[in-house]
Amino acid sequence: MVETMSKGKRLLICYAHPDDESFGLGALIASHVAQGVEVYLICATSGEAGSMDASYIQQYGSIKATRLAELECAVRVLGIRKLFLLGFRDSGMMNHADNQHGDSLWSQWLHNPEEVVRSFVRVMRQVQPQVIITFNEYGGYGHPDHIVCQRATVAALQQVNDPDYHVDDLAPYSPQKLYYSTVAKMPMQIRIWQERFKGVDPSRAGRNHDVDLLAILDHMTAVTTHISITKYLQAWDDASNCHLSQGGARIFLGFPLWLRRVLFRYQGFTRVVPAWQPNETLETDLFAGL
Repeated sequence: MVETMSKGKRLLICYAHPDDESFGLGALIASHVAQGVEVYLICATSGEAGSMDASYIQQYGSIKATRLAELECAVRVLGIRKLFLLGFRDSGMMNHADNQHGDSLWSQWLHNPEEVVRSFVRVMRQVQPQVIITFNEYGGYGHPDHIVCQRATVAALQQVNDPDYHVDDLAPYSPQKLYYSTVAKMPMQIRIWQERFKGVDPSRAGRNHDVDLLAILDHMTAVTTHISITKYLQAWDDASNCHLSQGGARIFLGFPLWLRRVLFRYQGFTRVVPAWQPNETLETDLFAGL
């Protein structure tokens, strides 16, 4: 029998692309929804700079339509209360030509950061979450849209409770906690070993050889919070399989479910607000102390 948490707990996830929510936090989201937490999602872009097989484009008509249809599937599977699509264009990986598109999130951040921040403040005031999750300062794996989401989230937190900062007549509000999502070190180290075993430079991994696994490892932030997700790995797979154009659950390195129950027992986070203190014990609940 699933224990239901007290009413009114709200979690806002500030991410960049369709599939970030499932590949990164599918089990975490499923576990919190099962406990009665209202989970809300910002998806800042539509993922149109991503690549996929032509069959998916033929089915939906465009990369953007495919990515958004897959996102809607994941939202249903995970039980996310509401999805907020901000409508910025996918920027592609760092130094990609899509970075320069005027509607891209990266370009908007460089030339019109106030409006990017305003869009995040608007959602925060609507949802009034106690807890917010976003990427770390490196954006997980260096993606410019992930980096912008982290920066915009932090900037929005500095404005969201300011009564002189006006957004659609929405009242000021103060979220109590901010976390950065982290990548588990052991699976990343295994991934680096796999790439080297295949003769692939781990600093040039991925379909397009533009993911630096060594940099990901170097930029990992200290884990302050461990959330048990063992019971929700199947839900993680189910949500990930909504994003078949991006690989689905196959992105989990081919590990069978039984082995992932050993390697992926916990999801790690770094608490940024309130700042983590060296004498604190490891948290096991994002809502601890609230």
